[in-house]
Amino acid sequence: MKIVLSLGGSVLMRDFDAERIRRFAEAIEEISEGNKVFVVVGGGKIAREYIKTAKRLGADNTLCDYIGIEVTRINAMLLCSALSNAPKVIPKDFREAYELSLNHNVVVMGGTFPGHTTDATSALLAEFVKADLFLNATSVDGIYSDDPRRNPNARRFDKIKADELLKIVLKLSAEAGGNFPLDVLSIKIIQRSGIRTIVFLGEPENIKRVVEGDYAEIGTLVEP
Repeated sequence: MKIVLSLGGSVLMRDFDAERIRRFAEAIEEISEGNKVFVVVGGGKIAREYIKTAKRLGADNTLCDYIGIEVTRINAMLLCSALSNAPKVIPKDFREAYELSLNHNVVVMGGTFPGHTTDATSALLAEFVKADLFLNATSVDGIYSDDPRRNPNARRFDKIKADELLKIVLKLSAEAGGNFPLDVLSIKIIQRSGIRTIVFLGEPENIKRVVEGDYAEIGTLVEP
């Protein structure tokens, strides 16, 4: 089975906790036994701080995106340092990632192109490698009808169709401060490719659970 894991920078790099990163590495290595695992690491808070400073210095959005991409690659290298069976090379595009996967069960990368979030990059990678499963590790336990950090009455979904999710995201994206675990581009890629997707609470011990199909209490299945 081919698995693509989108691992948010804020999920992985919480407090720069080395033990937490090590536990993620152990979980990734465990699910790589008999499977090919591609991990796309996000930039997190440190990327946002770099981008905020760059904008103050006059950088345009594209340059800011490139700065964010470099941060994701540094985070990816940090995760690689805890992995014993992953190449210590961070691929710059999907073709490089695929070529590395021919000899390795785990490949870790960061962002690739300006204007694409980590989730969109992950969904595109899942499409490119014909992944069987796309996992999105986030700071919330699945998908809600609204941002649960802003609306305590938001309803959590056990599963949701991609077209219904797209309607929710389009509505919330028009509202100031809206936050959602998947963006419009990633949802459209899931739709067109029919990728089985699970959005789940990003803790190391949850990775194996969702791979084994035990996500009912910690995540949401997105049906293409």
